[in-house]
Amino acid sequence: VLSGRLMVQVGGHIETLGEGDCIYYDSSLEHGLKAIGGRDCIFYAIVLNPAGEVEVPAPEKLAPVSAQPDQGAEERIYKRYIEVERDENRTPYRVEFKNTEGFNFAFDVVDYLAERAPEKLAMLHVDIDKNERRFTFEDISRMSSRAANYFKSLGIKKGDRVMLVLRRNWEFWPIMMGLNKLGAIAIPATDQLQQKDFDYRFNFAGISTVICTDFGEAWRHVEEAMKTSPTVQTLIMTGKNIRPGWHDYNGECEMFRSVFPRTEDSPKGEDLMLMYFTSGTSGYPKLAAHNYKYPLGHFITAKYWQCAYRDGLHLTISDTGWAKAMWGKLYGQWLSEAAVFV
Repeated sequence: VLSGRLMVQVGGHIETLGEGDCIYYDSSLEHGLKAIGGRDCIFYAIVLNPAGEVEVPAPEKLAPVSAQPDQGAEERIYKRYIEVERDENRTPYRVEFKNTEGFNFAFDVVDYLAERAPEKLAMLHVDIDKNERRFTFEDISRMSSRAANYFKSLGIKKGDRVMLVLRRNWEFWPIMMGLNKLGAIAIPATDQLQQKDFDYRFNFAGISTVICTDFGEAWRHVEEAMKTSPTVQTLIMTGKNIRPGWHDYNGECEMFRSVFPRTEDSPKGEDLMLMYFTSGTSGYPKLAAHNYKYPLGHFITAKYWQCAYRDGLHLTISDTGWAKAMWGKLYGQWLSEAAVFV
């Protein structure tokens, strides 16, 4: 049931369902459905073959494999770094990675796609006020370079640990790519953390910079934790309601160049790129570290689990504070050249 209330009678049994409820029954029995409560009821009705038999066309009648959405004359970006061998059913049975030692996702995927297909949709974002924004790969490339230049001007450098508390605000994506270009290590975190949680994480990881949304109360807990966290030197806030003592990301970042050249010292390969605190189910949370090769592994997640494809639009619900955001809202999807919906 999607909305409203539904009375269902199956045989002599009557059940009342509310939003989110489901019912499973043998539809060969006498049954009836009725909206109650004075308003319409919207629901999905899924009918299964009671005999359990499904007609499948013979293999020779199936569409040719050339109709698959990931195939075509234009080379896919992932093929520069990943080789996949598949059997006659298109099931992958061997994956090999190549050209990984110099790999940097922000330069080699985002900037490359921005040059090759600048108008290609990278993200469709709808905010809490239902404002819709469309970001192309060119947009993400230029904004991430601005972010990298901006962070560099604030003294953030390669190897610094930067905590991101950004929920699902659009700024997370150019900020992540900007940090990837600069070489600062991103440590995403949920805005559900309290003062004691921030205190532990700041000191354990040696956090030097916090980038936080103005939405909610996370910024207040960050400020409280700073009193016992000497490594934190820089505070940056996104949004409109910038608090005293915080840099204004949206207002200040726009002043910087939208080009950030790659150099011999640019991060790549085995350099540390990303850290996540584990959930801490037993004992204190641990810190799991990933290098610049990490995004390549999630191509498998996106293509063969989530079925992301070049002209598709993919939704993974996760907040950016959780590792699942990397599996479903960024790396594998853009390697598949799919857009993400946020």
